[in-house]
Amino acid sequence: MNHSGAVIQLERLGKTYVVPEREAGLKAAVGSFFKRRNRQVKAVDEISFSVSAGEVVGFLGPNGAGKTTTLKMLSGLLYPSSGSASVLGFTPSRRDRDFLSQITLVMGQRQQLVWDIPALDSFELNRAVYRIPVEEFRRTRDEMVELLEMKDLVGKPVRNLSLGERMKAEIIGALLHRPKVLFLDEPTIGLDVTMQRRIRAFIAEYNQRHNATVLLTSHYMADVEALCKRVIVIHHGRLLFDGDLSRLVERFSPQKKIVVVLADTSVDLSAYGDVIHKEDDRITLRVTKADVPRVTVRLLSDLPVVDLVVEDPPVEDVIELVFSQTAEEMLP
Repeated sequence: MNHSGAVIQLERLGKTYVVPEREAGLKAAVGSFFKRRNRQVKAVDEISFSVSAGEVVGFLGPNGAGKTTTLKMLSGLLYPSSGSASVLGFTPSRRDRDFLSQITLVMGQRQQLVWDIPALDSFELNRAVYRIPVEEFRRTRDEMVELLEMKDLVGKPVRNLSLGERMKAEIIGALLHRPKVLFLDEPTIGLDVTMQRRIRAFIAEYNQRHNATVLLTSHYMADVEALCKRVIVIHHGRLLFDGDLSRLVERFSPQKKIVVVLADTSVDLSAYGDVIHKEDDRITLRVTKADVPRVTVRLLSDLPVVDLVVEDPPVEDVIELVFSQTAEEMLP
């Protein structure tokens, strides 16, 4: 693996938790006072990858895969059990001031702003914490408030904002110091489609303006498709895939869709593949990749085809397939 120019670099990074273990019942409870039994749980299992400056990388995995634990280690909130991590040349767990001033961690399910005061006042607190010069702070704040359409809302107490408005205020607060590295953990969770789209557009704009490096977790594949060319997939704490999103689809989806428009809609296409959708003269077939050339030739020669398109399945379907498999099944 070539690490030259890497902003984020992990080498066999691992995190193991020691969990108390005992059977149910009074006898077991009393016994645990005298002899405690523990078991080790690997939340992250020796993963290695690197991310270059300006990359936006999707960090995917089902619940419990180890994504948030990894982001917390990379931002210095957790100490690794094994291996090493480097972000901007710093060791995150040391939490150097110079390191903290160049990164941010945004967690969609965590509140960072002060609940009872206006967002503007929380922004001032962040300015003091990060020692941002006043003019630079105001310029950055106003730019982000405008981009996220928050001008009429930042003067309200945070508790009076909707979930989407609160998330936008959280993002502004997290980026006031113009970090070079963004760790975004489900930044659009629970938001409506319109708000998700606005936050995606803002992240893309920030990435382009500041050449920021972004590591993004999300259960919304629209986030990943819109922002990330490259994805990293982990499952049970292990790294299972690292590459282009298009290659993930190619590797893990054994099927394609053929969408065909016919002049004669009475034709039965079940002999050509699985008919999964039919609307007016448009019929969608599902066929294995290997059969696509043969089925396409048959359709064109046998039937009155007006239009024909071969498509990959939706990324959501591929990701669901990936997560439904065990780690052993997926390893090359």
